[in-house]
Amino acid sequence: MTPRFLTPSIPFILKQVLAFCGIFLALQVAATDLEVAGVRSSRNASSITADGVVEAVRQTVIAAQVSGGITDLPVKAGDSMKAGQVLVRLDARAASQQAHASQAQVEAARASLQLASKDFERQKQLFARQYISQAQLDRADAQFKSATADASALIAQAGAVQTQSGFYTLTAPYAGRIADVYISQGDMVTPGKSLMTVFDPGALRVTATLPEAQLVNLSKGESIMVEIPGLPAAIRHIKVDRLTVLPVTDAGTHTVQLRIDLPAISGLAPGMFARLQLPAQTLGKDDNARLYVPAKAVVRRAELYAVYVVNSQGKAMLRQIKPGPVVGNEQEVLAGVAAGEKVALSPLAAVLSR
Repeated sequence: MTPRFLTPSIPFILKQVLAFCGIFLALQVAATDLEVAGVRSSRNASSITADGVVEAVRQTVIAAQVSGGITDLPVKAGDSMKAGQVLVRLDARAASQQAHASQAQVEAARASLQLASKDFERQKQLFARQYISQAQLDRADAQFKSATADASALIAQAGAVQTQSGFYTLTAPYAGRIADVYISQGDMVTPGKSLMTVFDPGALRVTATLPEAQLVNLSKGESIMVEIPGLPAAIRHIKVDRLTVLPVTDAGTHTVQLRIDLPAISGLAPGMFARLQLPAQTLGKDDNARLYVPAKAVVRRAELYAVYVVNSQGKAMLRQIKPGPVVGNEQEVLAGVAAGEKVALSPLAAVLSR
């Protein structure tokens, strides 16, 4: 039996051709009607963006000053603390015995000093009556001075031992929170070993770096906008009025450090990322103008930023750009386009027109 093949009817083929022609005409219309916008050049004042980090104004690493085993660790990371609160206790039994021994030596020295003082007084009375010689009086005077010096030395030594005994109990230097604890109860510590880190959450600031070449463009006396992306949207934008520029430039990176004090905000913690919008001065005639394109014309793929530049023949070509900050509905472009060039407002339409 001869196999039979189904042959498409002529009306069906005609419909397919007309549909293809419709798509082709639509693409031609899209290419012809591609919306473009010019790259805008401006010399008006803008802003300088800098990335920074939140840090505590007062952050302290608690370290041991003496050797010993940890006998008490009443706090843990994340706890709040009061000024003077006990944080760590070390085994102070040996130090306590040494303090008692020093105190006993001080008592003995005081007794010897008292005896030497009375003997010297008697020798002076005898010398006044000419019962003893000058040499005997001088000998009594020397013994008294020696006893006085010995007593002073032992008293000072006992004071040092008593002070050292206080090193076995570590207390909070101020009210705040415990950021991290590096030890456990029972550990042996040595002088200089870090035990924990504490900070004051009521005094936080943002620290950022800025290229030294941009320092001259900062506008003084204007408000600064700080964005903390890690905070809720309602409170992540903070307006501050004071900026401190450290007077030292890093020789390796040629950057300067900026510091901005922050108000007390719930949820703010050291280590959070911050973005600064710093006011800049209006550009002069000799400065390069800032370039802007509509933000919707920018294509982003991972770390790649690009726009479709439309040439004089109406052909859209993808071109990589270096983005700056977003200002309103516009994206500042630091490199990649020139003033007056045309960019496609719709990247999707630009792709269809190619």
